[in-house]
Amino acid sequence: MKQSIRFRLNGEERVVDVHTHETLLEVLRRDLHLHGARETCGIGICGACTVLVNGKALSACLLLAPQVDDCEVQTIEGLDEDGRLHPIQEAFVENNAFQCSYCTPGMILATKALLDETPSPSVDQIKDYLAGNLCRCGSYLKIIAAVQEAARRLKNS
Repeated sequence: MKQSIRFRLNGEERVVDVHTHETLLEVLRRDLHLHGARETCGIGICGACTVLVNGKALSACLLLAPQVDDCEVQTIEGLDEDGRLHPIQEAFVENNAFQCSYCTPGMILATKALLDETPSPSVDQIKDYLAGNLCRCGSYLKIIAAVQEAARRLKNS
């Protein structure tokens, strides 16, 4: 069965016809051609498919597409500001907080949700908040440094 859903995606109003059993991840990648959210585990434990829904970091592989009807959805593709990297993205680049970068979009969006909630998180808060995002390359120390740098940048902006 198909249904039409309406939501704001990266600041733009979208209307998409979806099957009621399809995940948001499937719709983003296949229908909307946004490939920043990545499918890895398919069961919500790796964080590679993290998107922001109404400001909350959620696993797009677990959300049925109809669940975002009337919601605000942000993907990594919508994080830039007027064609410039977001301060969080800049901090990740400058701190080399990635190796293969497969987890990076999810890490960055989870970081945005964290810093929106807690502008000056402790190292323990960062570790706790990002615990749902796995980095197979083991770049965790650089990721923590990038989150701390991003917090400083956002505080000073």
